[in-house]
Amino acid sequence: MVARLINIGFGNVVNSQKIVAVVSPDAAPVKRMVQSVRGTRSLIDATQGRKTKAVIITSDDYLVLSALQPETIARRFAEIYEYEDKGEVHE
Repeated sequence: MVARLINIGFGNVVNSQKIVAVVSPDAAPVKRMVQSVRGTRSLIDATQGRKTKAVIITSDDYLVLSALQPETIARRFAEIYEYEDKGEVHE
């Protein structure tokens, strides 16, 4: 299986096959998750100094911070797999 990369803003990409969830950083449980891994290698800040608008949770227990809205990332995720379903992506 070929890895599909999703642009999460500012030229940063994430392997779409590793994404478990894309959530808003405003919920208290998500804030606690981010704080618990802050300062470790499990937190990847891809915001380029901007406000965090989405937290991407991966199957490898990484948290990736993005300045894009969760809806934007979800739409990009869906577009990748929609093209694949239509047979427009070739391996």
